[in-house]
Amino acid sequence: MNTEERQLADVLHRITPEPPRRVTVEQVAYRLVSEPRLGRQTRGREPRPRRGGRVLSRTWAPVLAAASVIAIAGASAGVAVLASSHRHSSPPAGGGPTSSSLSSAPVSPSQTPSSTEPATPVMRIAGGPWGAELINHQVLNQDSLVSSNGSLYADGNGYLERIDPATGAIVATARYNPPLPNPPVIVGNTVWVVWSYSGGNVYLHGYDAQTLTPTASVLVPAIGPVAGPASNVLTSGPDGHLYVAAGLTVAVVDPATGNLITRIYLTEGPVTSVAVSPDGSTLYAGVAPSSATFELVVKSLATDTVVNVSRLQGTESGGNLVATSGGVWGTTGVGMSEWTWFAPSGDLTRAVRIGQGAGAGFASVPSYSGGVVWVGGSHTLTCANPANGQVMDTATLPTDHNVVEYFGSPALVSGRAYSYYQDDASQQSGLARMTPPPACFGNISS
Repeated sequence: MNTEERQLADVLHRITPEPPRRVTVEQVAYRLVSEPRLGRQTRGREPRPRRGGRVLSRTWAPVLAAASVIAIAGASAGVAVLASSHRHSSPPAGGGPTSSSLSSAPVSPSQTPSSTEPATPVMRIAGGPWGAELINHQVLNQDSLVSSNGSLYADGNGYLERIDPATGAIVATARYNPPLPNPPVIVGNTVWVVWSYSGGNVYLHGYDAQTLTPTASVLVPAIGPVAGPASNVLTSGPDGHLYVAAGLTVAVVDPATGNLITRIYLTEGPVTSVAVSPDGSTLYAGVAPSSATFELVVKSLATDTVVNVSRLQGTESGGNLVATSGGVWGTTGVGMSEWTWFAPSGDLTRAVRIGQGAGAGFASVPSYSGGVVWVGGSHTLTCANPANGQVMDTATLPTDHNVVEYFGSPALVSGRAYSYYQDDASQQSGLARMTPPPACFGNISS
């Protein structure tokens, strides 16, 4: 280690105390550019900006130290290249490349986040469904919670987060502001999110599933402009590929390389939501034709032919598609009234309503986790059979002095259900843990 690197290591140790280790100029530069915060907790529905002023004066010492490190590190030609590969840049004006592209960033041990969040005392939620208890007070986006490989993932307050379901602690974070409703999509050891969705381009970012270190960025050019109101525009199939709503097409992308495998064309209108059946045989796509009426297109992936096109009677809105063995689930309504439907084989003329939905600006969005479909909201929490849409159990949600309480669509880990909870009357919010009844898991053929 030369004199310059030893100085950098000493400064980095003062910023984030830890056992001494070899630290290179490149590692210091990257850490200062992209180190995420851990364990930040706020209350309320909307994220609140960080306050400035004299109250933050005690934090100026590490900031000034960081500035000196950047000044020193600037002497290294490799710093600018490494930092730019990890920063999230805005989409270029006037479009981008004509094919998907992937760029990967090296990961070093010094880039691995670790939780500094203290354990939150578990609090029983009075009248809550299925023995609900609050295990943290983190503000999350309502429709973003998913589970994979024993962890929970969600976004909120400008960050993508990995949560330990045993304690509710946030164990890794990465900066992220979702441009539209779309839960994270986990493929292998990578968490994929929609980074930008506008004009003629879709940008996806990938993160390491354990550390949430940025690992890849993929540009998916659209054919025609992307849809305005849209949701669940990114999903994965059993083949391990990413399916992206990209204008008048659904682009199929290899997440390992970022290469565009193929495009599935839909002439009915811009694609607003997309889902793939668990066996990989069928694509479900919500489209917005010129009449602005929501349509559902069912397409065979084996033959590339349209099987059915249907509309939901009595409404012009739809989205948040989730596919199961029996058909497709989605939502209709916005604002003060949103509810979930199930369409057998993707036929909206036979769609049935599931659950009581949500009001007061909350979302009622279906989730498919642990072989069960879950539908939350502000009135009921329901578990349903993915093969036929049959409701297997429903819990009535409590109110707080006549103010509704919200339980978002749950995600399962080891038989426990985790849901985003919010009670505006008492200003309580966070992650709720529940034990669903045996009825939610009986007689299921997924």
